[in-house]
Amino acid sequence: MTRLNTNQIIALIVALFSAGYLVMAFQIPTFPLPRPIDSDIFPKVLGFVLLGLAVCLFLEKPKAQDIPEEPSPEALNQPLLFRPWSRIVITSLAIIAYALLMVPIGFVVASTVLAFGLGWYYGYRRHGVNLATSLGVVLALYLTMTRIMDVYLPTGILPI
Repeated sequence: MTRLNTNQIIALIVALFSAGYLVMAFQIPTFPLPRPIDSDIFPKVLGFVLLGLAVCLFLEKPKAQDIPEEPSPEALNQPLLFRPWSRIVITSLAIIAYALLMVPIGFVVASTVLAFGLGWYYGYRRHGVNLATSLGVVLALYLTMTRIMDVYLPTGILPI
C-alpha cells in the first residue's frame, strides 16, 4: 500500500468534515408550506460541493513543483510577523477576534476592521482605497442582507 501525500490527508479531513456537515444539513426541517427553494437547499448543496472538492483533491496527482523546498535565507531573515506560518496564525487570530467582536461592536465595524486590517497586514499600502473598498463592500452586504433579505445582523455601536 502506498503512503498518502499531504493533499490526500487534507482531502480525507475535508471529506469527514463535509460528511458531518451533510448529516447536520439533512436534519434541517423543511418549511411547512411548499416553496421552490427551501431553507435546507443551500446547506445541502454546499456540503455536496465540499465533498466533491475533497474527492478531486484526493485524486489529484502531486507535481514536482508542489513539493516544498527548504525556506530561503531571505525568508528566514524576515521579521517574525511576516513569515508564512506567522501570517496563517495572525489571520486565524484575526478571524477569531472578528467572530468574538461581531456582536459587541457590530457587523459593519467588525467586518470593516477585519478587511482593512488584513489588507494592510498583507501589504496593501493605499489606505484610502483600502478603507473605501472595505467599507463599501461591507455596507453593501449589510444593507442587502438586512433590508432586502431580512436577515438580522448585529448593529453594535452604530445606530444603523
